Amino acid sequence: MQAHLNERITRVGPGTPCGELLRRYWQPAALLDEFDPRFDARMAERPLKAVRLLGQDLVLFRSDDGAWGLLDRDCPHRGADLAFARHEGDRIRCPFHGWAFDAEGRCLETPAEPVGSTLCQRVRQRRYPTQVVAGVIWAYLGPEDSTPPALPALDAFVAPASHAFAFKGQWHCNWLQAVEVGIDPAHPSFLHRMLDDDPSADAYGRQFRSASLGDVDGERWPMTRVMRERASPEIRHEALAPGFVRLTTLRLIDDRHTHVRVTNSLFPQTFVIPLSDTLTITQWHVPVDDTHTYWYSFFTSFGAPLDHETMRAQRLPHLTLPDYVPRHGRHDDWAFDPAEQRTRTFLGLGEDDINRHDQWAVESMGAIQDRTRGHLGTSDKVIMANRRTLLAAIDTVAAGGTPPMALTPAEAAATTGPVTLDCIAPAQGWESHWAHKAAALRDAAPWRQAEVQPT
Repeated sequence: MQAHLNERITRVGPGTPCGELLRRYWQPAALLDEFDPRFDARMAERPLKAVRLLGQDLVLFRSDDGAWGLLDRDCPHRGADLAFARHEGDRIRCPFHGWAFDAEGRCLETPAEPVGSTLCQRVRQRRYPTQVVAGVIWAYLGPEDSTPPALPALDAFVAPASHAFAFKGQWHCNWLQAVEVGIDPAHPSFLHRMLDDDPSADAYGRQFRSASLGDVDGERWPMTRVMRERASPEIRHEALAPGFVRLTTLRLIDDRHTHVRVTNSLFPQTFVIPLSDTLTITQWHVPVDDTHTYWYSFFTSFGAPLDHETMRAQRLPHLTLPDYVPRHGRHDDWAFDPAEQRTRTFLGLGEDDINRHDQWAVESMGAIQDRTRGHLGTSDKVIMANRRTLLAAIDTVAAGGTPPMALTPAEAAATTGPVTLDCIAPAQGWESHWAHKAAALRDAAPWRQAEVQPT
């Protein structure tokens, strides 16, 4: 890739071509958990926090009536930092001169001005639309005169709170590196390879230990064995709609059986993968700025309700609050263990948190990968296709058009699912086999038996 194209697809700040594209979509700004005093004691008295998103510094707060305000962080008076604002119920107040703003960005008071001053009526702080869906506060940073698109009706967004859970973590890398590891179907055979099998292990981070749906002559094959022994898959990608791509990865086991893994890529920064035969992950990669990214994972259960406390407790030890920064990273070589690399895992970075595997892959490239030095192969076909789509979408927005997956309400309502699955299928007729299994699993979900509203 030429250097100027790498710049074009990685820089996300205001006024950059890629930044203008990403501002045409809703972006996760914070977990609801971040305003829970159990995880940040400061929120009990002052539900306000600084947020950095797409290279912009913002302040996010909840007023006493439950409204959310997302405003530019610099006070419009003389630029003081509103992250230090006083929280006063239905407004926040700059400590510098007492200017007050509500959740809509209206200036309510300029108390240092003379009696009768109408200055506050002529001042407005830039406010960004927000909505709460699936345990996350979302923000729209597009042009003030634009209409935000609708979020697609993905399972992750329509499942009730009992069957959904959201979490996040930060990586020190550009957003596109994070996306490209998620839509790469070949990497699990190496990056997440375990050198032994323990199909009984179902703890957090060890999802590739679980067995695929189906069997080989009565024998259940753990995913570790499939990935380890069938490392050169056939990769197919099919556009279901502009920007909505189904990825099918086939690993032939023998002349009668094949392993089928179906995942999905949703432009510009989302993928959906199976975690088990009843659980999926929808992961959204959100640029903090050019060199930092938050991944937001939305877990959706098609079986039993999710135990939120257990899922949270499994994940929090790997991060530091309140910013969800990993405990390991470049500063300690991601806790690399060469003895483990010889005996237990292909990478040597533990088997209890495979997020750290992906973290190493994307962070070790550098904060912004130099794609001029890359040599892509046939197994990178999805990466190449996504880059072409990204460059075309940037050009579309620059020309005043609408990019893929910036959906109207009708289009969003029709964008459902998507189906994901890991299964062992007949080598002949695998297409109908996996589709039937996937439909049966989704249709069995208790919450899909009745009308539900987004959580």
